[in-house]
Amino acid sequence: MTRPPIYVLLLSPHGLIRAGDLELGRDADTGGQTKYVVELARALAADPRVDRVDLVTRRIEDSRVAADYAAPEEELAPGATLVRLDFGPRRYLRKESLWPYLDLFADRILAHLRRRRRLPDLVHSHYADAGWAGARLESLLNAPLVHTGHSLGRVKLARLLEQGLTRAEIEERFAISRRIEAEEVALDHAALVVASTRQEAQEQYALYENHDPARIAVIPPGTDLSRFRPPRPGEPEPPIAREIDRFLREPERPLVLAIARPDPRKNLEALVAAFGASSWLRERANLAIVAGTRGDLEEMKREPRRELTRLLAAIDRHDLYGQVAYPKHHGADDVPDLYRLAAMRRGLFVNPALTEPFGLTLIEAAASGLPVVATQDGGPRDILEACRHGTLVDPLDVPALARTLEEALADEQRWATWAANGPEGARRHFRWAAHVDRYLERALACVERESTSRAPRRPAPLTLRERFLVSDIDGTLIGDREALARLLERLERAGWGFGIATGRRLESALGILEEWRVPPPDVLITAVGAEIHYGADRVADDLWSRHLDYRWRPEAIRARLLEVARERLAPQPATEQRRHKISFDVDPDRPVHLGRLRRLLREVDLHANLVFSHGRYLDVLPIRCSKGQAIRWVAQRWGIPLETIVVAGDSGNDRDMLTGATPAIVVGNHAEELADLADRPNVHFAGAAHAAGILEGLVAQGLLEPRPAVAATEEAG
Repeated sequence: MTRPPIYVLLLSPHGLIRAGDLELGRDADTGGQTKYVVELARALAADPRVDRVDLVTRRIEDSRVAADYAAPEEELAPGATLVRLDFGPRRYLRKESLWPYLDLFADRILAHLRRRRRLPDLVHSHYADAGWAGARLESLLNAPLVHTGHSLGRVKLARLLEQGLTRAEIEERFAISRRIEAEEVALDHAALVVASTRQEAQEQYALYENHDPARIAVIPPGTDLSRFRPPRPGEPEPPIAREIDRFLREPERPLVLAIARPDPRKNLEALVAAFGASSWLRERANLAIVAGTRGDLEEMKREPRRELTRLLAAIDRHDLYGQVAYPKHHGADDVPDLYRLAAMRRGLFVNPALTEPFGLTLIEAAASGLPVVATQDGGPRDILEACRHGTLVDPLDVPALARTLEEALADEQRWATWAANGPEGARRHFRWAAHVDRYLERALACVERESTSRAPRRPAPLTLRERFLVSDIDGTLIGDREALARLLERLERAGWGFGIATGRRLESALGILEEWRVPPPDVLITAVGAEIHYGADRVADDLWSRHLDYRWRPEAIRARLLEVARERLAPQPATEQRRHKISFDVDPDRPVHLGRLRRLLREVDLHANLVFSHGRYLDVLPIRCSKGQAIRWVAQRWGIPLETIVVAGDSGNDRDMLTGATPAIVVGNHAEELADLADRPNVHFAGAAHAAGILEGLVAQGLLEPRPAVAATEEAG
């Protein structure tokens, strides 16, 4: 039986994304990925096996960028919609500044899906930040995660170290450790990883602990070739020629063209040096560097301003005035004309990047009949092998780059062969239809495997409540009997629902709640999120339990941890071990390093979520499991908006339920491990301890009316 067409959710939270006139090269975050995700959305929507595509990104309200980026939705094509969600500050942020808001991004997507009244069949994350959010969604939706890295943090780290930066400098500028861990988490959860090149699949992903060749597919990106074509005989030069020629003394010479944003990785300064050091090139050719668009140099952001300043200094150093064009402005429609102009003048396209994950511009040049000289790193290897329209060069060898450009321009017969090969190779290997066909072949197989276990939309409805409080027990809910009684009375009077989320096992949780005279909660999340029960009858959520089996191998995980950290870890009693929870006591004098333990598990293909709390307890859970994810599972199944669920906690195993869209309260007696959440706008750090702190937070967030002055003083005390 033929399956119905699928709903695909694409995630790309950073960059300036819109349906038309993409600002490619505006900054380091508005490059090839921006174009790729827009064209992928359109190409998928055009395929009959796909019903709808949502490309989800960030809504931006900022006078420094166009008003387009503030529109909540924009049609990309029939069946494809660009959806912009609010998370983090309204202003435009570079991608490294988005990390604190990615949990909220995932929660906003859940709210979007609730409005759509449809769950996706496939989630596809792009870049590390989307991979982090995509992993959280995969833990909830029973939709397989496809991940595309675009560029990889471990590769970038190695390159930056080679350039002489210290690890501390790299961390400050690029938050590289967080990015790498996000990539590892995405690989933990991904059913399929799409790589653009064989080098990326075989060499770059091999640097990761979660490297699994069986889950990686090499599928080169497609290109909208309708905009790119070779020049026709007798065709006049395009209008962009006037913008280029105003820099040049002899514009009729062969034109060596580079199009790249001003970024050190693009290595444009080396291209200027190669051109300037070659008397042959200076006498016979011109150079054009199209490095994005800009206004006043002094008003640019620091990184692109610094790179453009270096580029202009290199032009000045080699005295290339009259031989180098470096226009300030060009539109998206000018790009095909730039390639065609260079082809008309029998020039070359040059990509001298230090690292090139793919190299979309090389395909565009091929389709335009323009031969290329490209870096031998990454994607250009595969592209030139397919299109046979140029040659590779070591981007770090400036003299070799100069010689290669000379030889490519001097050999007219080879130039003509390359120019003829390019359009044919681009059409044969890099059309979007071919990409989508290969993509859906692999992706639909993942969808079929996952759909066999997909949960119903929701169980029988919970009693409708306007708001819910979900609280940790130990150190949060209990500890002050009078304050607890006041809290329960206020919640009952206000008609709130009530749930607990605890590290305790079910029997232990029920016992302590009875001891403290807490009525049966509507929802009981126990064993650090590993088990969910509903109502006074404690009906188990068996679907959640089956959902957690994904990549969970508890015996192998327990054995591995005891093998590598036996002297630091002591298994807790058998009563504390559950089907989806392995618990250890940790020697406080010999603390564990969670990153090291994760690495030691991943390197033997074991996957787990490690939760350390109170400086002495380690809980090991399935990768889909945590208190926060259990709360989101309940909300998703019962149709409860996350913004109506208030959460309260005091320690590290509460962390992920305290971030995201849920209003959160950290009680005054909290563990130091939560201190870094103090700057989160949705998190209230109470002065009072235990239940009194919860009450304080509910009043401070405007969720419960304050008592009269005397009573309020008593309550705070």
